[in-house]
Parts: sequence; C-alpha cells; structure tokens
Amino acid sequence: MRIIVLMKEVPDTWGNRTLNLETGLLDRAGSELVLDEINERALEVALTHSDSSKDAEVVLLAVGPATVPASLRKGLAMGADRAVHVCDDALLGADMTLTAEVLAAAIRHIGFDLVIAGNISTDGGGGALPSMIAELLGVAGVTSLSSVEITDAGVAGRRTIESGTFEVQAALPALISITEALPDARFSNFKGIMAAKKKPFDTLSLADLGLAADESANRSIVLSVAERPARAAGIKIEDAGDAGQQIADFLTQNQLIKGRAE
Repeated sequence: MRIIVLMKEVPDTWGNRTLNLETGLLDRAGSELVLDEINERALEVALTHSDSSKDAEVVLLAVGPATVPASLRKGLAMGADRAVHVCDDALLGADMTLTAEVLAAAIRHIGFDLVIAGNISTDGGGGALPSMIAELLGVAGVTSLSSVEITDAGVAGRRTIESGTFEVQAALPALISITEALPDARFSNFKGIMAAKKKPFDTLSLADLGLAADESANRSIVLSVAERPARAAGIKIEDAGDAGQQIADFLTQNQLIKGRAE
C-alpha cells in the first residue's frame, strides 16, 4: 500500500505574520518556516498504520519554494520512506485551484492507494483543498475525520459536524483529511535524522508532471490588500449601581441578546 501524505511549509504560528501590501501574498521571509502541525498529525496517522503493516510505503508530497526540502527532511526523520517536492517558479502565488491541479497531477505521477491531508492549513485557511483534489482524482474524499482506521481494502473514521457525529468509510483508492483530534506527531530521534539524509528525495517541475507553463497562471487575482486596522479600545463600564443594566444594554445594542419587548 502506498500512502501519500500532503505536507505544507508555513510561517510559524508563534511568530508575526504579515502580508506584502504590493503583491497581496504572505511574507514568508518574515518568520521561521515550519511544517504545518496538522500535516504532522496526518503523517502520524500514516506512520501508525505503517508500523503495523510491513508493505506500507509512506510518501511525503509538497508544493512550494526552494525552502521546502528542509521541512520535508523533518518528515523523513520521523519515519516517512521518501519525499517528493514540486518546485517551479511559475507556481509563485498559486491559488487553491492551481495548487489542487498540481497536487493531483503529482499524486497520479507517484501512484497511490491512500492520500492523507490536514483539514485546514494555518496560513491560507481555505479548508477546501482536500475535497478539490479528491474530485480531480475521481476518488472518494472523506474529510475532517477525528478518528481513522486503515485496512488493505478501505479506510473508515468518525466525522463530527454541526448536525451530529457520523461513522464514514470508503474503499481504496481514496483521500481523507484529518482534524486536530488526531494524536500529536512523534518526535524524530538521532537515528531517524541520520537515516533521512539517505532517503529518496525527488524534485519535480510542472514539465515533469505534463503541465505547460501557460497553465500555471493564477485563476484568482488580488484587487487590493490593506493592513488590518489597529485594535480599538473597548468600552469601559464603571459600576455606579447600574453596571448590570449597562452590560445588558450593550449586548442588546450589538444584537448579542434579545431585548425585552416593550
């Protein structure tokens, strides 16, 4: 079984993240770049299955700039078997539609039984990429799982949404996305770090995937971008015996509670 885990390098959430006001793109040089935590959890799901299945191969796949290999090496040190990096200047600023098409092409190029992704990234926050890729691949997309069980024939898990909790399953090949309800990723040890240096690592361009450069033009255009306004001071309520009424009036005026009908 070949399991592909989608990885993404993002600015560290503990640092300051800013937008380039000219391009509208995230300034990735402004903070430390790390593997997105949700992708590390996705990798842990794959490695947990691999630990109990001798024929399972775990492949990391990422699209991004020349900095990505350093982050992917961390995933290899954790236990993944090999990594694939799609790197092409034409992908700078790629939107979700383009990213989904490139990832789907790379997944077909590698070959797969199961694709595992995080449900939402910490930088873009779109949350639609897993479903888009599943649609392009023509396989079942089982998203936002809080538990996962992988067998040779299929994958099953639990999905919790506003209307309730559901047990879902799909036959392989399939794509799943997981939530932060899944366990934290394991730590890499010295042996894993040394082994990662010798593991296969492929770098692909758009041409390698059979995609023409003119197909890489963005499908969405940023018309304008501006910094978020500075946070204004809140309303200060001083208790002169009527603080409760002042709070109730404030909540009513902002439609946070319903006022009493007169």
